[in-house]
Amino acid sequence: MPTHRIAVVGVGSAAGTHMRAYEQLDDAAVVACAGRDDGRVRSFADEHDCDPYLDVSAMLDSAEPDVLDICTPSGAHLDPALAAADRGVDVFCEKPLEITTERIDRMVDAAEAAGIRLGGVFQRRYKPIVRTVREAVAEGRFGSLAVANAALPWWRDDGYYDGTWQADPAVAGGGAVMSQAIHSVDAIQWIAGAGMDLDPDENPVAEVSAFTGVRGHDADLGVEDAAVATLRYRDGTLGQLLATTATYPGGEIRYELGGRDGSAEIRGEELTTWAFREGRDGDPAVRERFSGPDAGADEPNPLELPNVREFLDARESGEPFMLDGPEARKAVAIVEAIYESAERGEPVAVE
Repeated sequence: MPTHRIAVVGVGSAAGTHMRAYEQLDDAAVVACAGRDDGRVRSFADEHDCDPYLDVSAMLDSAEPDVLDICTPSGAHLDPALAAADRGVDVFCEKPLEITTERIDRMVDAAEAAGIRLGGVFQRRYKPIVRTVREAVAEGRFGSLAVANAALPWWRDDGYYDGTWQADPAVAGGGAVMSQAIHSVDAIQWIAGAGMDLDPDENPVAEVSAFTGVRGHDADLGVEDAAVATLRYRDGTLGQLLATTATYPGGEIRYELGGRDGSAEIRGEELTTWAFREGRDGDPAVRERFSGPDAGADEPNPLELPNVREFLDARESGEPFMLDGPEARKAVAIVEAIYESAERGEPVAVE
């Protein structure tokens, strides 16, 4: 019998990616799946040899899994998480943990009261190139950071939004920032925060000032397709965030960090800048590893695999999980402040 019996709720693309991870693990097995569309649920169950359900509570009661993997639309994570907590089942949840910090706090409180694990998904933390830059921040190689920026200049055509939950703010929580750039928000705050002396649950970003708009789609889209924000980190570092799905044909995700003693830039899969006042013997190897056509070739496939593996290892060992509820909350708190700032037209503190 596998150590970890998994039930999945939501049978869309995220669930498919998670399945590719579970299928590579000898100690995990997906035993059940649930969703609202009978045909899609049965197709998913047939493909992955698990039992189909149309109700998450019935699935939890019948299948008795160890872990509920939540892959529903972003604003539909809370109820399955509460149902799992009521039954003492650990929760592994696709990004964002939920679409507001208030809803996340309810998930965290329920998990703590039930004594279960609550873990999130931010797979870019597991990219070797991201970890390499973060390690340099933690080691102080940049000196005092001056800037920590992130940009996601993507394109989504009208079909991506037409008639889908991605255009419904009550379900998606927002547009380009919440649905797409939240990975970049999490990554840049995690990287920059490595050089700060913070309490574990303290957000590295202190304040944001933002503008949002709809520039490449119908004006009544319902969510933003373009946003810019300035970030003030708690140690005084400044940052910029660009998030858009309105720039055809779309460009590469970028991260840029710089300080008195060095600079680094990630552009797509490549480390386009890696320069320090005091070089190290290993720097040429770092540049070679993350440049050229083979950049990114050593990443896990799917990238969610180490995220899943670490969560399952933590629940088995009892050790802390890096992306627990309070940690996964940080990116949503920043996004929430961005939306509030854009609406109010003034800077907003990140809570």
